[in-house]
Parts: sequence; C-alpha cells; structure tokens
Amino acid sequence: MQTLLNNRYQVIQTLGGGGFGETFLAEDTQMPSKRRCVIKLLKPIQNNPQIYQLVRERFQREAAILEDLGGATDQIPSLYAYFQSEGQFYVVQELIEGQTLTAKFQQQGLLSESSVKEILVNLLPVLEYIHSKRIIHRDIKPDNIILRARDNKPVLIDFGAVRETMGTVLNSQGNPTSSIVIGTPGYMPSEQAMGRPVFSSDLYSLGMTAIYLLTGKQPQELETDPRTGEIIWSHHTLSVSPTFAGVIDKAIAYHPRDRFATAREMLQALQIGANTFPPTVPYVPPTVANTPAPTQYTIPVSPGASHQPNTIPVNSPPSYQPGNPSNPSNGQRGVFIASLIAGGLIGAAIIIAFALHNNKQPQIAGESTPAATESNIIRNQPQETATPTTSDRPSPEAAIQNYYANINQGQFQTSWNLLTPSLQNNRKLHPNGYLSYIDWWGGRVQSVDVTQVSLVQANAETATVDASLRYYLKNGKVTPASVRFSLLWDAQNSRWVVSDAQ
Repeated sequence: MQTLLNNRYQVIQTLGGGGFGETFLAEDTQMPSKRRCVIKLLKPIQNNPQIYQLVRERFQREAAILEDLGGATDQIPSLYAYFQSEGQFYVVQELIEGQTLTAKFQQQGLLSESSVKEILVNLLPVLEYIHSKRIIHRDIKPDNIILRARDNKPVLIDFGAVRETMGTVLNSQGNPTSSIVIGTPGYMPSEQAMGRPVFSSDLYSLGMTAIYLLTGKQPQELETDPRTGEIIWSHHTLSVSPTFAGVIDKAIAYHPRDRFATAREMLQALQIGANTFPPTVPYVPPTVANTPAPTQYTIPVSPGASHQPNTIPVNSPPSYQPGNPSNPSNGQRGVFIASLIAGGLIGAAIIIAFALHNNKQPQIAGESTPAATESNIIRNQPQETATPTTSDRPSPEAAIQNYYANINQGQFQTSWNLLTPSLQNNRKLHPNGYLSYIDWWGGRVQSVDVTQVSLVQANAETATVDASLRYYLKNGKVTPASVRFSLLWDAQNSRWVVSDAQ
C-alpha cells in the first residue's frame, strides 16, 4: 500500500491488524513538528454500494463523537482527522506514549491492590462522562487501556462503535443492522455477547480487567459456578482486602441489575473502602424491662452504634474504643447477634455484629430483583436444580451450616445472598450495604464454628432453628454465642433464607 496517506500522513510502521483493518504509526507531514499520530484503517465487511453509503454516514457520525469525547478529557485520545480513500475509511488520532496494561503486567507481573485501585479510580470518571453522553465503550480490556508515560494516568482507547459501523449489513427486512458483536470474549458480559450492551457492561469489563491485573488469569482461565455463571477468582490472590474484592464482585455480577448502577456508584464504593467506613447512624434499641442481665450477652446487631455509649458499633472506623458493657438488649427483629468479649483490666469490648438478608446481591435502587441471577449461588453445598417437595427439600439445620461454611471460605457474596431484602437494605445495619457486611466478616472475623444446631419448629414456609456458635476474631479473641434463627422457604430458588436472628 502507499506510504503517504491522504497526501499528508507518512506511515512509519504497522502497529497491528485484524478483521476490521489495520493500525499504523505515522507522521503528519503538514505539521512543523512532524507530529506523530495513530491511523486506523477501517474496512467495510460488504462491498455493496447501498451498504457503503450507510457506512459512510455512520462513520461520519461516530467520528464526530470521537472528536467530542477526546476534546472533553485528556484520558481519551484526541481525534485529529478522518477521511475516506479508495472505498476505505481512516481515523487519525493522538498517539498516547506509554504501556498498555497488558504490557505492564508482562513486564512487572501481578499488580498490587493499591495500584489496581488507582487505575480504577482514575478511569471511572472517564466512564461516567462517556456514559453521560449515552455512549458505551464496549471493548474495555487490558489491551485498550494505556498508562501514559508522562503522568501514569490510564487512557481509554479503541471505542467499539466505529468498528461496529464497518459491520453494517441489511437484514432480511432490508433494514440496516450490524452483523458483528463488539467486545472481547471473557471481558464482555453475557448481555453484550447477545448484542444488548448496557452501561454496566463497561463496568463488568473493567472489573474483569482488574481481576487479570491482580491474578494474572485471563477470564477463560477462571472457574465459574455452573448454575449461575458467577466468576470465582479471589482465591487466586491472597493480597486483596475483602472490601476491594467486594467491589470487584459487584462489578462483575452476572446480571446487570446486580452490578453498580453507574460508574460514579462504583467510584464511591472504592473511595469508601479506601477511607474506611464512616461512623454509622446510632441504633436506639427498644425499651427493655429492668431484668437481670443474662449469662450470654446478646447485643442488637446494628452496624450503627448502640444506644449505650460504651457499646462499639460494628462498622465504625477501625480504631475501637474500649469500654465495659452495661445494658445489652436483645430481640430486635431483623437484627442478628453480637457477642460481647470482655478481657484485661480495662475490660475491652468488641461487638460481633451480623445482619441477615435475602438471596439477592445488592441491587440498583428502584429495580426489581430477578428470579435467578449470578447472586443465587452457594459454593459449599450446591442446591437442587429442581424444586424439592417438603419432604426432600434441604433441612433448615443444613441451611445454617451452609451459611457459615460460606463465610468461613470467604464467600461473602454467597452468604450475603442468603439474607432477606429488608435486612440488606437496612442502612442502620449496613450503612454501606454489602461493603459494610464484608468489612466486618472479611476484615475482623477469622472464622465461626457451628458447635450445635437443633430444629425448633418447621412447616412448609417457615422454620426456627437454634444454633450454638463460637466466633474466632482476627485479634485473637474467641467468644461463644447462642442464636435463634427464623428462616423462610424461598420456593423460587429452592432454599431456605434467614429472615431474623436473635
């Protein structure tokens, strides 16, 4: 091919190629500086005059969008020019000097949590802007994010819309449509693979990119739950905090409804995790009769502070203040247990708090929850696929054992899915939703032993179970607890979920 394109751009070398065309490094001979640039040659997949006219119109529209985006943020390459020559289409863009995330990983290996978080925090405002323009990138992956050499900022390249334009064809009704799906297998979610991308599809791709940087595993190398498609990845890295892992888990949820609603929402979740959780809303317990304190203390499980000033809130910042418990209260519906540990001359107290909710992940406010999504999984004891009868359904006792087995294995998303919606959405219990939950269970509790489980009553819809537990905290403390669970039968997903615990 000619080495001087459009009588202006001198091709220096070919950077890559594929089914849609080729990419070149070139110099602009009409600029005094001989400015270097990237030129993308795009080829329509059909040599048809009618299709060519449609492609040309769409190409002009998409080029105008690229110009608008690149002019608004320096983390999207600027569009210098676009032109057509010999039936082919060219885009001339700013050259971003730096490394792709793929190249950076190949050079230095696994990235730390702080490095990956910094990349996400810098990219999410760019995605927020793109989405505000009603544009979905559709091909976010390590190859399409460049860490710019001069400031180490991530730059998002290679939008999918222009390539989709090249795939324009006429369907059986004679209407223009695209014959191709834009995206990279493994990095794009199922709805995008079906040609129906949404804004959270980009967040999914960004989450999968983060997993690659943290684990070195390509999406195809990761296990998935065979029933739900949930990606199992966190065991491939030991250096990721539960809070950060929870953000990634939500970003890559199978169903869009279970992901972050917006890039801003994901950014806020990361920033909350980075700064620890803010003080929670105080919880005022119901009036309790003046009776002698029981031998085994039970404290309302609110991540918010208790009414008593010397009770420590579950999700307050890490620096706990010691104090001696005085009037622990019990029995608040929708609230789990917190066991009191007293020790040392100053009687240090730590609250173990826990709230139980439904079988769905945190969901976008105002949207209904799907019947069966990625969130409906239990890794320890797979559920029956067929709806069991009352006689062969899982026992309530096994449901409690299974719940704590998930916690002990670090499968916090799975255990969260077994909590009822009213408790998940109770901001006194979980001021930051799922992030508050994993901050406690993943950050402060080492493990839980279920020493005894006994059935109190059960019918087709409800059950009551008593359990004796022993909590092992990461600070070395061990405390017993006795809990009465109220369970509801979730017929749609063939399992028991916890509605209350006292």
